[in-house]
Amino acid sequence: MKRIMRIAALVLALLLATILFAGCASTPTVDVIKSRGKLVMLTNAGFPPFEYVSEGAVCGVDVDIAREIAAELGVELEIQDMDFDGIIGAIKSGKGDLGIAGMSVTEERLKNVDFSVNYVDSKLVILVKDGNTEITGADTLSGKKIGVQSGTTSDVIATGVDGAEILRYKTFLDAATAMKSGKCDAVVVDEMTANEILAVNKDIVMLEEVLSTEQYAICMRKGNESLQEVVNTVLNRLLAEGKIDEYIANHMASGE
Repeated sequence: MKRIMRIAALVLALLLATILFAGCASTPTVDVIKSRGKLVMLTNAGFPPFEYVSEGAVCGVDVDIAREIAAELGVELEIQDMDFDGIIGAIKSGKGDLGIAGMSVTEERLKNVDFSVNYVDSKLVILVKDGNTEITGADTLSGKKIGVQSGTTSDVIATGVDGAEILRYKTFLDAATAMKSGKCDAVVVDEMTANEILAVNKDIVMLEEVLSTEQYAICMRKGNESLQEVVNTVLNRLLAEGKIDEYIANHMASGE
């Protein structure tokens, strides 16, 4: 009888250990992050001023925010640069703690991840080469080649244009380069990133029409309320202190 009890106790212990291990592997809670000693940020470093590479390091508005969150948790920040359209899936599978990449909140994304409070308002605009008289707004995009960053809301908006051919790139900077070389006719992009592109490309112009307005937030695995609470606390503090506007000003090459 004692042997049976010992075996039952061992089986129960193994079962509990398996459950705990699975929870740690799949849900990066605050306790797991603290015990690990690092916060893993997933991003796409081709979206200035929010994330870009300078002197071999990823920096930008979102990196400054992530460092504040890591400091609040008392851990180091690890940044993983990846394709934008892979971030949601990587967060779902537990490969990172936070997706911070100038990411807009959409109904489709909310089916897969949870989001923080909004921290930036943005607009989608159209870029064309200077001298392009054929494209004057959204109603003239039909039949044109439109460059976008794959998996973004710009991709969604452009895909809704009747008769347009959508050319998808890893970054908006790649899309702008393609437009300069004549591979596409226009680029649909977030306004602040558009201003960064304009700052270093005098032969590109922004049309006045705003295609949509949206908000950026930080995504994390569904149900991770402890991490969401910390992230929201930090974001609300930064917003109240005017720090996010300060970060944007610091990272804007255009000086705006």
